[in-house]
Amino acid sequence: MRPDLLNPLFAETGSLKGVGPGLARPLDKLGLTRIRDLVYHLPERFVARRPILNLDEAGVGENIVVALTVQEHRAPAGRGPFRVLATDAAGNFVAITYFGRAAYSAKKLLPVGAKRWVAGRLDQFGQSLQIVHPDHVVEDSAELLGQMNEPVYPLSEGLTQNRLHGLVQQALGHLPDLPEWIEPGQLDRSGWPKWADAMRSAHTGSAEAARDRLAYDELLANALALMLVRAGNRNRVGQQLAGDGHLRAKLHLPFALTGAQTRSIAEIAGDMAQGAPMLRLLQGDVGAGKTAVALHAMLIAVEAGAQAAMLAPTEILARQHFATLSKMLAGTGVSIAILTGRDKGRAREATLMGLLDGSIHICVGTHAIFQETVAYRNLGLVVIDEQHRFGVGQRLMLTQKAKRTPHCLAMTATPIPRTLTLAQYGEMDVSRLDEMPPGRQPIDTRVIAIERMADVVDGIGRHIEKGGQAYWVCPMVREQETEDLAAAEARHAALAARFGDKVELVHGQLRPEAKDAAMERFVRGEALVLVATTVIEVGVDVPNATLMVIEQAERFGLAQLHQLRGRVGRGSDKSTCLLLRGEALSETGRERLALMRETQDGFRLAEEDLRLRGGGELLGTRQSGDTPFRVATFEQITRLLPVAHDDARLLMDRDGGLASPRGAAARVLLYLFERDWGVQLLRGG
Repeated sequence: MRPDLLNPLFAETGSLKGVGPGLARPLDKLGLTRIRDLVYHLPERFVARRPILNLDEAGVGENIVVALTVQEHRAPAGRGPFRVLATDAAGNFVAITYFGRAAYSAKKLLPVGAKRWVAGRLDQFGQSLQIVHPDHVVEDSAELLGQMNEPVYPLSEGLTQNRLHGLVQQALGHLPDLPEWIEPGQLDRSGWPKWADAMRSAHTGSAEAARDRLAYDELLANALALMLVRAGNRNRVGQQLAGDGHLRAKLHLPFALTGAQTRSIAEIAGDMAQGAPMLRLLQGDVGAGKTAVALHAMLIAVEAGAQAAMLAPTEILARQHFATLSKMLAGTGVSIAILTGRDKGRAREATLMGLLDGSIHICVGTHAIFQETVAYRNLGLVVIDEQHRFGVGQRLMLTQKAKRTPHCLAMTATPIPRTLTLAQYGEMDVSRLDEMPPGRQPIDTRVIAIERMADVVDGIGRHIEKGGQAYWVCPMVREQETEDLAAAEARHAALAARFGDKVELVHGQLRPEAKDAAMERFVRGEALVLVATTVIEVGVDVPNATLMVIEQAERFGLAQLHQLRGRVGRGSDKSTCLLLRGEALSETGRERLALMRETQDGFRLAEEDLRLRGGGELLGTRQSGDTPFRVATFEQITRLLPVAHDDARLLMDRDGGLASPRGAAARVLLYLFERDWGVQLLRGG
């Protein structure tokens, strides 16, 4: 239960003065629904202004505050800007320029003959000086004393900087006095302020130590929560599952296991033979053979007299796994079933009965396999595919499905740099499939200018005439006036005009039934071209699809491009990935696309992605259900995470955990950052 002293921070923003339904909507778009969200909505930069006596003291491009006397209003002859001519104390002229509707308030703000203090950026238009849309216009200079170093916040439509700044200031007035959770020696060494002081300083600009302290708090909360999960898991009663190998010996896989697969299977078998439940992550690049490793793990459970369940994020992926595993299990005598939300009636009842009486050994499905109505005779192992789609809290739910906590093997095809593994999966042991099965053909990756679009479309035509299938990936769903990104709907319309009903469209805004139907048409080969957004990044396995087109590829991160490219090359035929680049290509974009041509090593690409663009994409797409890092930058993560991890371990091992005085403060920290799933593992937590 959340500590009472945090209640002021978790009050709704609607409780603040001036926040009605109209303002609540843009705040909600930014995720600013509580006081806590506002105080942690830190400025992205600061505008530093210099007060001057006259314009001769300032340079073009500088942000200034200056007293001006209004001389003349110049209304536009046509659709041009409204200009207010004014002079400084030395008689220098400057045009205060307004465009659009803002011009209506200019006469009232700046009446002829009046002296006003103006804050804004000094620019030059032709031979004249101008200030376009000044930030502030006031009668008394004292009103600008607090604006010399003004924060600039991320906004959404319907919010202004002044309005948001006012709300943040209100929210800062609600800061409670929180106990100190950082180890005293660490606090002294770093010279960090107390939490409330750091929070206020972070909104003023002179705040490097303050920002570090707030980032450290977030990293400490995450590290501590993951340690609690790990410690809680060790204290749970699991099953010692040691298979005798008789079922695994019957497997006739079409390939020999790699060294990495053999090593990972041994690590998993060692975990499952222990009394404490396994909590292990299997990282494997696209095509590295995670499914075969998972199957060996499930057969260990079945050999030991237990059942296994595999959880997939989508129904299509669940059915794909069911088909693959059924083929691999042919002749072993192992019973496998599938259970999704679509399964109804007698078939569903038969599956539920088989799970209850133990006649079904392995169950594959979506969240349906953990509904209240589903009971297992002896669930010994849970395999979670595409781990980043599920939160830690969701995974803890699995403990309720068995008398003894089942072993858990989580899998991800998203290569995670070693730098971030601790931040994302600190509660888990990690196995890596860092080599590819022999005989897998490399994917021919080419970068093509967008001007050659017609040639690419012609190439698609030749490809499908030969019986092949192709993906076409776009960065967004619809065109927007402010964006020049390709739109999936527009691209689908253009390709359908050329190829008819052989073209299907899939994106995240479609109803699940419509999305599944379109994907199944493609899987069955009824559709030959699938136009999609990144919803196909994981989970689609169509061996006949050997051509991938990624439009405006420079807009994607390396890790995402690699995942998309991994949708082809699933069969024995040679596959091609075409990266269509836009006209304006940054140096980073050029380097990213060059790396895609150069290597197909997902782990190397993930490391390079981090170097080129920081950790935002990887950390921001952490398992749904968890709060991503919103305070700590990638630079702070790499610098402060090891220290936070050591501090969390010190608290757990030396300072008595959450039962100690510092632990009580750390409990507040966990609730503050909504890592309370770590607290829930403690009895009475």
